[in-house]
Amino acid sequence: MPAAADPVQIPGPKGALEGEAVAVSDAVHAVVIIPGSGPVDRDGNGPPVGLNSDSYRLLAEGLAEHGVASIRIDKRGFYGSSAAIEDPNDVTIGDYAEDVRGWVAKARGFAPCVWLAGHSEGGLVALAAAADPPEGLCGLILIATAGRPMGQLLIEQVKANPAMAPLMPELTSIVADLEAGRTRDPATISAPLQGLFAPGVQRYMTDLFGHDPVLIAQGWRGPALILQGDRDVQIKPLDAELLAKAMPQAERIDLPGATHMLKADQPGQPFATYTDPALPLHPEALPAIAGFLAKHRKAE
Repeated sequence: MPAAADPVQIPGPKGALEGEAVAVSDAVHAVVIIPGSGPVDRDGNGPPVGLNSDSYRLLAEGLAEHGVASIRIDKRGFYGSSAAIEDPNDVTIGDYAEDVRGWVAKARGFAPCVWLAGHSEGGLVALAAAADPPEGLCGLILIATAGRPMGQLLIEQVKANPAMAPLMPELTSIVADLEAGRTRDPATISAPLQGLFAPGVQRYMTDLFGHDPVLIAQGWRGPALILQGDRDVQIKPLDAELLAKAMPQAERIDLPGATHMLKADQPGQPFATYTDPALPLHPEALPAIAGFLAKHRKAE
């Protein structure tokens, strides 16, 4: 039977932030699961390209089977946290980090030792939150987390599509402007790129692109797990390598055949792990996380 989950809330800027908690009796560890970029909900689902993975829900339920409590959260401005701010794009990585520190305090009611499990962009948020570590934070679990600034990663991802080659000079120029804190008039952007650089998203990117994960990671001296799939088309093993060099104390585990959604790649079905919630997590994912936590049995 799936672990029982209950809605939980903490105060947000203008309204409540909401998540879903899975309590485990006598748990030593609790994990706060931080979603990736865009309108991704607490379960790992959302509108982008019909994202319907249930990866975060599966992670929370699987952790419970290993005796680990969890809270998986909706980011401010989205879903259960929609009342927290009026415009979900009116946010910074620092804002998300502040929210996560609040979730750590909440999670301490479920276990004395709290870990931040950030997926994709959520890993950057976890690193930022740990730069000013809240009481009870024991360590980080970075899942498919970028080791390079997000603007440079965006260029790489778009460049991988040969059809976008004619637009690469323009895209590179836009990213450079956003990195410098300058937005572009959408009317001046080529139609195929306008969806990537909508006005509200541009505002968010001016902050997002200014963060270097490696520089932030160098400041964290506590326990850390870096989990990376070798079939991830969004975040590469190079990113895990950069993070591991920045945090020599970290443990790195590579998942053979795992995609960005922490599931095993389905040959001939490149989007299956993004759209099929019935697919389980990669068979080595939960044992890797549970085994890592087991090495830190004593609450810190």
